[in-house]
Amino acid sequence: MLRLLHRAWWLAVLSVVPALFILVGSVQYAPEAALDRRGVRETVTITADSAAGTASKNHRFTLVGQGGELDETLEYRGSNPGYRVGDRIEILRDPEGAVPLEDAVDVDPESRLGGLVTGVAAWTGMTLLAGWRGHVRRRENRRAWSDTI
Repeated sequence: MLRLLHRAWWLAVLSVVPALFILVGSVQYAPEAALDRRGVRETVTITADSAAGTASKNHRFTLVGQGGELDETLEYRGSNPGYRVGDRIEILRDPEGAVPLEDAVDVDPESRLGGLVTGVAAWTGMTLLAGWRGHVRRRENRRAWSDTI
């Protein structure tokens, strides 16, 4: 077991998890933060589902608010959207139209920022651990596993 852990590949495998936190956090933080800061909160009713009665997993829900039907649709890609025609939901939409509207329940920029910071901290820690491991191996004058192949 110690021989297996002595190899460096496990550090590479473990670094995938923080990388996913960084990727998801960085991609989703900016739009959610924009909606949270400048978004307009509005209660709407779902009046139509473009995928109703079809095998399509690309749902586009038509929304009607106080001012009438909205130009934007709420999009969901998947088999079980959780929305039904006639449901009343609260949305956040960007008045400038730069960010697509989202269900207000799904907008949580603090969580995305937390995931991003956690991923960066974990990846930094793993980098330091890998660097320290390499330093110790060089100090002990050991050859790397890749040198023996």
